[in-house]
Amino acid sequence: MHNELTRKDIADMEAEIEHRKIVVRKELLEHVKEARAQGDLSENFEYYAAKKAKNENESRIRFLERMIKTARVIEDHTAKEEAGMNKTVKVRICEIGAEDGDEETYKIVTTMRGDSLKGLISIESPLGKALIGHKAGDRVRVSVSPDYSYEA
Repeated sequence: MHNELTRKDIADMEAEIEHRKIVVRKELLEHVKEARAQGDLSENFEYYAAKKAKNENESRIRFLERMIKTARVIEDHTAKEEAGMNKTVKVRICEIGAEDGDEETYKIVTTMRGDSLKGLISIESPLGKALIGHKAGDRVRVSVSPDYSYEA
């Protein structure tokens, strides 16, 4: 399986890996050492919590490294004025047949980074797919339920 990532996604992941290896790993090892020094490990909650945090950090590092290793780099081939990867778009959410609605701003991102609560929509989502290649002012309608649609 290949993960579709942009060069920026990969650079961000590499930066996170470096931070986790250089800064976080060192801090967590120190926490483990301090907790171990408290004595009896059989009832030492701090020791188990520190070990768990250390293991979670190592797991995250391995996950990110695998993501990068299996990544398929995708490029944005849309024109500057067209909606595309890593571009910000404004959409209006309205009821079917209505002319006005709430306007929201989203950034089109890879599936891995998609998070509509943070204003990041996946290029593979129905809205992301519909917007690709369209310009500001184009009317694009995407029905997401019987009562609502997106219009951009």
